[in-house]
Amino acid sequence: MSNVRPETMQRITTPELANAFIEEQIAAVKQQVGNKKVLLALSGGVDSSVVAALLIKAIGKNLVCVHVNHGLLRKGEPEQVIEVFRNQMDANLIYIDATDRFLNKLEGVAEPEKKRKIIGEEFIRVFEEEARKLDDVDFLAQGTIYPDILESGPVKAHHNVGGLPEDIHFEGLVEPIKLLFKDEVRVIGRALGLPSNMVDRQPFPGPGLGVRCTGAITRDRLEALRESDAILREEFAKADLEGKVWQYFTIVPDYKSVGVKGGLRSFEWPCIIRAVNTRDAMTATIEEIPYDLLHKIVCRITNEVNGINRVLYDLTPKPTGTIEWE
Repeated sequence: MSNVRPETMQRITTPELANAFIEEQIAAVKQQVGNKKVLLALSGGVDSSVVAALLIKAIGKNLVCVHVNHGLLRKGEPEQVIEVFRNQMDANLIYIDATDRFLNKLEGVAEPEKKRKIIGEEFIRVFEEEARKLDDVDFLAQGTIYPDILESGPVKAHHNVGGLPEDIHFEGLVEPIKLLFKDEVRVIGRALGLPSNMVDRQPFPGPGLGVRCTGAITRDRLEALRESDAILREEFAKADLEGKVWQYFTIVPDYKSVGVKGGLRSFEWPCIIRAVNTRDAMTATIEEIPYDLLHKIVCRITNEVNGINRVLYDLTPKPTGTIEWE
């Protein structure tokens, strides 16, 4: 399949078109790989999840999914990947809890780019170790989509597995959704039966919560970040904002402020809420959250999350602020 989307290619907007695409790709994958095995790094994001579900239909247990938990995922995400793919879809799924490995490597590292590099390189090392154990795997599957190709040239490695060493050889790449835009991938995901909270999952950076736990990551502050983020997502879902706001999350920076809890002086972290809307991520506007919802979120975070005594709302559009803080 060419890396150029034909001008005549119909946009996939309906279940009928999605089902036709799925059947077409099942046939193409079977023709490409035959009875050989395919390896996929399954992050739980929209693109890799859709590729996994599609390839399970095409080749079943000959797809080997590797889900690496680097300890920087949101609350409940590793459990959801296991439930959906191993328990519901009967996938050949390898789950690796590498939390301690990643957090030990990140201990004391405050510089954002250095953190990103450590997370990316360590992911490659973990994935490489698993790939070497599977000496009968001939193909590598990736969740490449069309914007990746437009932005990065004719071939773009998945951000999680780019940079594998030369001694790990694959016969070829399997990229069944590489001519699709993100909205089309979501339509395909729904047709494949993936849960809505996975299909409509908001964008999530490769380094995960590592770029939202600003400064040097500590386990207690990371846990406060995870819990505050879960509360924000839960309240947005209750308020029917899930899927209507492009991206929303919390940040817990590496500094503290004085407060009062239970009648006693506290010296704890602030939690910053960020909620933005965008078309292309090049510019972004701020979502106007109703005050009563903000008040509820503030009350829950300050009462339920250990270590947080203050909540702020980031009102800065892009530009001048970027969407993420690191």
